[in-house]
Amino acid sequence: MKFSQWIGFTILAFCVYILWNIRQLLLLLFTAAIIANFLNHGVQLLQRIGMKRGSAVLSSILLSLIVLSGFFLIIIPPFAEQLPELFKLVSLGLDQLILTIKDFILRLDPELIKALPNSQQVVEQLEPLIQIIAGQGLSVFYTTLGIPLTLLLLFALTLMLLVNPSAYRQGFIRLFPSFYRKKIDHILTECDRSLQGKLTRILFKMVMITMLSFIGLSLLGMRLTLAQSMLAGILTFIPNIGPVLSLIPPVAIALLENPWKSLSVFVLYIIFYLVISIIESKFVAPLLIENRKSILPAVTLLAQVFFGISFGVLGFFLALPLALVAQVWLKEVLVKDILDQWKSNYNYSHQEFTSELKKK
Repeated sequence: MKFSQWIGFTILAFCVYILWNIRQLLLLLFTAAIIANFLNHGVQLLQRIGMKRGSAVLSSILLSLIVLSGFFLIIIPPFAEQLPELFKLVSLGLDQLILTIKDFILRLDPELIKALPNSQQVVEQLEPLIQIIAGQGLSVFYTTLGIPLTLLLLFALTLMLLVNPSAYRQGFIRLFPSFYRKKIDHILTECDRSLQGKLTRILFKMVMITMLSFIGLSLLGMRLTLAQSMLAGILTFIPNIGPVLSLIPPVAIALLENPWKSLSVFVLYIIFYLVISIIESKFVAPLLIENRKSILPAVTLLAQVFFGISFGVLGFFLALPLALVAQVWLKEVLVKDILDQWKSNYNYSHQEFTSELKKK
């Protein structure tokens, strides 16, 4: 490599090192950008009906604050009150579930039970990973500004990005060479479309599973229906793993009352998710303009592990939007602009090599 190329590579490596050391703050900025982007679509909708930009931004912020205030004042107190009892009942239900599984295995083959790990061994194996994710996720709060100031910083960043998003967008585009700025603008548009469509669908699923869980568990006479339905809605935000985790509390609690009741709860949740998927694909998806290239489930799972280890709890919850953005950038920059344009003489070289082998 030439001297100038070495200088460029050194500067690039130094920038990557700096960015990695401030990755938690960058993740906070990414979170603010997602929230601001989501609110900006509401602002644009208000502008289409004749409202000015400033009034639309103010109305969107006030409406968001009213919804959040009502949520924290009306729903959060009873949810927080039921949560400790929920964890206690889930723990008892899981113990009962383990005993039921062991009893079933003993009836099939008594020797098989020796090969299965107990709950303590499973916890010991998962503990290092949990500590890494939890420690990384909380470090941004207790090593930088603290929880109140971090949330205030998140609110301030969201507000600033929402008030004048075009200025920040243009400033980011200008960080790239002039010949590539049009492509960067296209990439940001694709990221916006992908995030808007996917996050809207996830929000729809969260609201629907919360409502259906509350109604279904109430009809079955389950305890702590509000806490269970809220927890199911929150876990739905996590793809692949979330729906599975949302089944554990209601099934475990129902098992304490009656094994057949736990089976009924399990079937009920399966029906909920099937109904929500049908409604989403038939009515919600056609209304959205989004990038139709979805992420494969295995890739999503690997992204959750990677971002969870790298960024902690917040990275684990934001794994899907991070993976969506990463997919667009890799597709547009690495695949289209580098790999697809990479011309080689492979065919000629291969034919030449084959002919030389024949001569020998």
